[in-house]
Amino acid sequence: MALTREQLAMRVAQELKDGDYVNLGIGIPTLVANYVPEGMAVMLQSENGLLGMGPFPTEETVDPDMINAGKQTVTAIPGAAIFDSAQSFAMIRGGHVDLTVLGAFEVDVQGNIASWMIPGKLVKGMGGAMDLVAGADNIIVTMTHADRHGNSKLLSNCTLPLTGANCISKVVTDLAYIEIRDGRFHLLERAPGVSVEEIIEKTAGELVVPEHVPEMRFE
Repeated sequence: MALTREQLAMRVAQELKDGDYVNLGIGIPTLVANYVPEGMAVMLQSENGLLGMGPFPTEETVDPDMINAGKQTVTAIPGAAIFDSAQSFAMIRGGHVDLTVLGAFEVDVQGNIASWMIPGKLVKGMGGAMDLVAGADNIIVTMTHADRHGNSKLLSNCTLPLTGANCISKVVTDLAYIEIRDGRFHLLERAPGVSVEEIIEKTAGELVVPEHVPEMRFE
């Protein structure tokens, strides 16, 4: 069974490390803030100027002036800092973010990512995505394995305009956890109840499948 958005965020949260500075992109990545492992000190950074995001607020604690880059209301943890977007992008471009979590339309076997434009649709720009993929050494993409028409989003070559080239090393989809290296996708884990055959069928790029593929765990 394919993972829900919340389960995707939970699996990505398992990749966090104590002391990390982490930027969460718009969409599914923002949900990761709700699943930071208990006792772990992680500073979540938002490109609009907040370092130290907490989980989403309850109705009682919501502050309409406290938002993330996706204009969702958020909370701030003790020790958080608020600053202008120029300082935020100086952090990002300066390589001070340890991990970036992004959504995407396509990822290919070379680690290229297309995440900002679909031809024929009006977009106002790519936002900070280009800076994020250029400024972080560790980037995780989280997305559905296929689009709503059933077409694979893990390709031999991206067909949409690129956000960044040769920059993605890990992908967590609703079907699988995949690593990109040596110009190929490597299947590391599968979603509970999802068969290896389904993952192979829905992966357009070359996929290396080990003899045993464990199921993801959410303990």
